Amino acid sequence: MAEFVSIEVDAGVGTIRLDRPPVNALNNQVQIELADAAAEVTERDDIRAVVLYGGEKTFAGGADIKEMAARTYVEVSTFGTALQGSLAALANIPKPTVAAITGYALGGGLELALTADRRVAGDNVKLGQPEIQLGIIPGAGGTQRLARLIGPSKAKDLIYTGRFVKAEEALALGIVDEVVAPDDVYAAARKWAAQFANGPAVALKHAKAAIDAGLEVDLATGLKIETQLFTALWATEDQANGMKSFIDNGPGKATFEGK
Repeated sequence: MAEFVSIEVDAGVGTIRLDRPPVNALNNQVQIELADAAAEVTERDDIRAVVLYGGEKTFAGGADIKEMAARTYVEVSTFGTALQGSLAALANIPKPTVAAITGYALGGGLELALTADRRVAGDNVKLGQPEIQLGIIPGAGGTQRLARLIGPSKAKDLIYTGRFVKAEEALALGIVDEVVAPDDVYAAARKWAAQFANGPAVALKHAKAAIDAGLEVDLATGLKIETQLFTALWATEDQANGMKSFIDNGPGKATFEGK
């Protein structure tokens, strides 16, 4: 049984819940448990979409600085690889994912949120990559995912200064996609995820793979990836059912089995 990370499932939506008071600091054990949770939600057929959630008070305040400060260079080199691997496991979940951000998402906490496909935040949140204030840089994907999300110039401003960003600016920058009242964060994130609970799971998987893989290559290669994933869907029952339903009943009425 994991100590700090749990998985709750309801009507096809799985919630990966982080619970390490007071600020959900991402120590080594939390990272391992997050990777294990990512593997479980990936394998489970009863989970069709995923919410990342840190609870009502805070999403994640960052890495466990006391734990990190005590490490030697050799230890950190191993730790850094493992840290990136843990968050990569979340980013690679082949299902729609959304981060429900309350309170703070700082340092590793923001990097955790960046692994999701979408981010919903409370209107009182603060986000940032303050690692520069410790004499280091983001090491769990922040320099890469943030730059890809909002562009290198804006990412450099946040990473160079280490400043905190409030909800309104985070929305304008494109770091978050939706801002709601603090008490509505989880419900809004779950509402977004729930629309995929009965969707064509393989097509959603392929859509995510095409977009994510295409961002890493040139356009011509990305289009080849898209074609391969597009044509592969003719091997699924959902494609046959979806097209038959469209022909017989019009759009938006298909029933999918996720096969």
